[in-house]
Amino acid sequence: MIDQATAQRIKDAADIVEVVSDYVHLVRRGQNYMGLCPFHNERTPSFSVNRKRNFCFCFSCKKGGSPVNFIMEKEGLSYKEALLHLAKKYGIEVQERELSDEERQRQSEREGMLVANEWAMKLMEHDMVSTADGRDIGLQYLVQRGVTDAAMKAFHLGYALDSGHHLADEARKAGYDLEVLKKTGLIGTSQQGHDYDRFRGRVIFPILNNSGKVIAFGGRDLKGGLAKYINSPESAVYKKSNELYGIFQARAAIVKENKCFLVEGYMDVIGMWQSGMKNVVASSGTALTDGQIALIHRLTDNITLIYDGDAAGIKASLRGIDMLLNHKLNVKVLLLPNGEDPDSFARKHTPEEFREYVDKHETDIIRFKIDVLLDEQTARDPQKRIEAVNSVVQSIAHIPDPVARDVYVQECARLLGVTEESIIQSVGRARAMLIQKWKKEREWNATRESVAVTPQPADTVGTSSYQAQLDANTALSQQPSRKTDIPFRPLETPLIKLCVRYGYKGVFQPMDEDDDTLIDVLDYVQEELESDGMRFSVEEYSLIFQELQRVKPMFYEALQRRKMEIEEDVARKRREGIEEIGSGSYSIDELKIKESKLEESLREYAASEVNEYVKDWPARFLSSHENDIIRSTSFDLLREKHHLSNIYANAPGNEKEEDRLEMLVPRTILEWKSEILNQRLRELLRKFQDMASNMNIEEEHSLQAKLNSLMKLRRKIAKELGERILLPKSQNSNK
Repeated sequence: MIDQATAQRIKDAADIVEVVSDYVHLVRRGQNYMGLCPFHNERTPSFSVNRKRNFCFCFSCKKGGSPVNFIMEKEGLSYKEALLHLAKKYGIEVQERELSDEERQRQSEREGMLVANEWAMKLMEHDMVSTADGRDIGLQYLVQRGVTDAAMKAFHLGYALDSGHHLADEARKAGYDLEVLKKTGLIGTSQQGHDYDRFRGRVIFPILNNSGKVIAFGGRDLKGGLAKYINSPESAVYKKSNELYGIFQARAAIVKENKCFLVEGYMDVIGMWQSGMKNVVASSGTALTDGQIALIHRLTDNITLIYDGDAAGIKASLRGIDMLLNHKLNVKVLLLPNGEDPDSFARKHTPEEFREYVDKHETDIIRFKIDVLLDEQTARDPQKRIEAVNSVVQSIAHIPDPVARDVYVQECARLLGVTEESIIQSVGRARAMLIQKWKKEREWNATRESVAVTPQPADTVGTSSYQAQLDANTALSQQPSRKTDIPFRPLETPLIKLCVRYGYKGVFQPMDEDDDTLIDVLDYVQEELESDGMRFSVEEYSLIFQELQRVKPMFYEALQRRKMEIEEDVARKRREGIEEIGSGSYSIDELKIKESKLEESLREYAASEVNEYVKDWPARFLSSHENDIIRSTSFDLLREKHHLSNIYANAPGNEKEEDRLEMLVPRTILEWKSEILNQRLRELLRKFQDMASNMNIEEEHSLQAKLNSLMKLRRKIAKELGERILLPKSQNSNK
C-alpha cells in the first residue's frame, strides 16, 4: 500500500487544472475555469474547476471532486491506481508499505482479476506459438487471415488449447485462485461441479482498457460451433458499455491524426491497423453507447463510421447516429463496396489507396442517412417518405449547435423536397421534446443519486472505534437508504458542512482571559456536543467528524510548512518592493510612508494566505480521502447546487459565511438541540394522551415533571436563538 506521507505528497502536488485540462478544454472565468463536462453530454459549459480549492464540479450532472476522484471517475481506476497515475504525472517516487491482511483482502479482488487476466493472456500467447495445436490451428487461422507478426504482438493475440481444462490446470500450478478466474469469465463450472475453460479451442483477442490493462477477452470459434464469438462477462474490471476494442493501440494515432475510424469487429481493427490505418477502434458488435462515444471524444472531435454494403446492417446501425451528434462530434460515414468489410478491403489495398478512398467517398452523416432511408421504394410510398423525413428531423434535432442545425435544415429541405419552414417547425418541436426528455432524465438521475448509506441508530453512533467504522465502508455501501430516513439529517448537515469548510479556523474566545489562542470550529462543536451527550446520528457525518479530529496533527505540520513557504514569499516580495521603492525619487518622509504601506500589505498578504490555507486544507484532504464514504460525502457537502455569479457573491452587503461563524455555528447547534427537545416533547405528549385514562397520580406527576423540565429547556434555547418556539396548537390544547 502507498505510504500515507507519499499519498499526501501526491495529493498536494496534483493540480486540478492541469489534470482536468488533459481531458477538457478549459476557459478562465473569474476565479474559476469552465469547460464542457467530460462525464455527460452537454452543449453549454457547466463544468467548473477551482484551482484554489483544487476541486472540480459539474453543475448539471453533479459529478466532480479532487484530482484523485476525477482520475478514478474518468479512467475507471481504483484509489491506489489513481494515486499512481498522478505520481507518474508529477514525477513523485512512490514508497509503498506492506499490506495488512485486511487491506489485502479489500484491495485484492480488482487487482487480482487484472493480474489473472495478464497471466492468462501471456499463457495463451505462448500456447499459440509454442504448442503443436496452437501453431496448427490458432496460428494457422491468423496467418490465413493475413495477420502479421507485428499485429499479433501488438494486439497480444493467442489461442486457448482445446483440452477442456488446460487453463484451469495451469492456473492451479501457478498458484492462482480459480475463483478469481471464474469472476473474469475465463473458467466456468459445469452442472456436475467440474471446472472447464470457457474459451477452449478459440483464437483469443484480449481487450485492453485505455491504460493498457487486460480487462476481458473475446474468443473466435474455429470448430463451427453455435457461437462464433464469445466474450468475457461484465465484472469489476470490465464494463462493456465503457470500452472499445483497440483503444489502447489506437490512442496515440487518434490524437496525432485528430480522427477516429469506428468499425464493428476485432479483425476489422487489426486489418486496418496493419495496413497503416492505426487510428481505428471497434464497438465489438454491440450498440454504440454514451460511454464509448465519450472515450473517443476525449481524443478527437472527428469520427468516421465504416460500414460494408449490407443494407440491413446499415439501417440497424443508424440508431447510434443521434448519440454521436449529441456529443458534438463531426461525424462522417464511409460505405465500402459490396462484399467488402474493413479487414478485407484493407488487405486488398495499400494505405495510400485506402486513404484516397476515404477522402473520396466518406459522406456527411445527415446526407448519408437521407440516402439510406430514401431508396427508390420509399420515394414512391408517401407514408414511408414521411417516416424517413421524421427520422432525419429527429437526428437534426439532436445537433447542439444552432448554426449547424440551420445548415442541415437547408440541406434536408433541398434533398427531401420539403419546405424549409416545415422542417424548421418539425425540428423545433422535436428539440423541445428532447430537452424535456433530458430534463426528466436528469431529475430521475438526481432522485436515484439521493440514495445514501444506511447509518447506525443514533444511540450507537460513535460507540465503536474509528477504525471499525472506517472498515465498515464496504458493508455500508451495500445498504442504501433514502437520505430522509434519518430525522435529524437536515439539522446535522449544515453543522458538518461548517466543520468541513472551516473546521480548523480559530473563531471563538476561550473562557480564560489570559489565553489569546482562539478555539477553532471543530473543538467548539465537539465541546458543545459532549456537554449534552450528543453525537451525529448520520453515520457518514460521524466518520468525517472523527477523521477531522484524528488528522489535526497532520494539518498543523502542513500548516507550518505552508507558513515557511509564505515567509519565503513575503521576503521575496519585500526585496522586490524595496528595490522598486529605491528606484524612485522620493523624499525621506515619502520613503517611510511607502515602506510602511509595503509592510502593511505584506502582513495582510501573509495573513490572507494563512487563512485561506486553514480554510481549504480540510476540504482538500477529505475530498481525496481513501475511504469511499468519506470522499463521496465530503464532495456532496462541499459542492454547491447552483453557481453563484461572482458579481452577486461579491456585491456590497452580502456578508461572507466565514465572517458570521461566531454566530452561525452556535445557532446551528442550538437549532439541532431544539429539534431534539421538540421530538422528545412530542413523544411525551403522545405518551401522556395514550395513558391519560389509565394513569395513576404518581405516573401523571412524573410525566408532568418531565414535560415541565423539557419546556424549561426549550424556553432557554428559544431565548438563546432569539426567537420563541411554540408547540402546534393541537398539542398546546392538550397541555
